Amino acid sequence: MTAGESITLRVANVLEACGIPFLLSGSFASNYYGIPRSTKDADFVMQSQRAVGPDFAQQLGEDFVLEPQLSFETNTSTFRQVLRHKKKTFKVELFLLSQDPHDQARFSRRREVQMFERRVWLPSPEDVVITKLRWARGKDKDDARDVMAVQQNKLDWPYVEEWCRRHGTLPLMEEIRRSISAA
Repeated sequence: MTAGESITLRVANVLEACGIPFLLSGSFASNYYGIPRSTKDADFVMQSQRAVGPDFAQQLGEDFVLEPQLSFETNTSTFRQVLRHKKKTFKVELFLLSQDPHDQARFSRRREVQMFERRVWLPSPEDVVITKLRWARGKDKDDARDVMAVQQNKLDWPYVEEWCRRHGTLPLMEEIRRSISAA
């Protein structure tokens, strides 16, 4: 297990111990459904009205530094809290579940999977594709393509197409999908 995986597992364990419903998103989710790549961070979405506090930090242990303040995150239109390991360059971002309709749908559709020798909550593969296309940074497009290529016939395409239409990313999704079919 890599240092990043170990840190991610530790955070998942503490979120669960604190009774905070979560999902692990970002590259860990796209790695699970697509083609794995290295990552320098883990992204959690928490169903919580506030930042995690001292009790959370205490359960994590003294190897971690928790930013006490929430900051607004423009890509997700929600608030996040950053957690860093003192000895590793790996960081964890804890996002509050937003009121965005897709964020709500993604969280309600989350699924429990086996990862890191335990059960972890991930978004569905469709929601990984939708979110990655919505962010549309370089790695995000690659991740969306990889999940689409690996999960191709298993995806609920009408669901993906509807959200991409709403987000204005349908042309990008169709372009990537055509490139997979042509390969």
